[in-house]
Amino acid sequence: MPPVHIRGAVFIPETELRWRFSRSSGPGGQHVNKTETAVELSFDVAGTRSLPAPLKERALQRLAGKLVDGVITVRADELRSQFRNRDAARAKLAALLAAATAPPPKPRRPTKPTRGSQERRLAGKQRRGETKRLRSARPNHD
Repeated sequence: MPPVHIRGAVFIPETELRWRFSRSSGPGGQHVNKTETAVELSFDVAGTRSLPAPLKERALQRLAGKLVDGVITVRADELRSQFRNRDAARAKLAALLAAATAPPPKPRRPTKPTRGSQERRLAGKQRRGETKRLRSARPNHD
């Protein structure tokens, strides 16, 4: 199988992935009772050599709650065939690692609201206040 693409020129070779297969729950009738279609894909984030140091550090920090001894495990059992579940697990792992290694967003630079936006906000408040004042001034007919 081809390596798992993370971002840019970063790939995880197949040799660093560990697969486990088990019987899946859910639809499938008799088929589900005798075939191992569920897939668990494990990847050792802490011990990998395929991630550059800064990306590895970022992934370890962001995935800290999902790691067990530095290993991330992804499960796929939505589909009825092991082959398609393997592809789903690879896609889940790739998406998870791509999000975890993404650069942090640029810090927001605070800006002043424009005079026009301030005037529109105050005019809206005036209109709402007037509407409510007119409501309370009207007598209540039951």
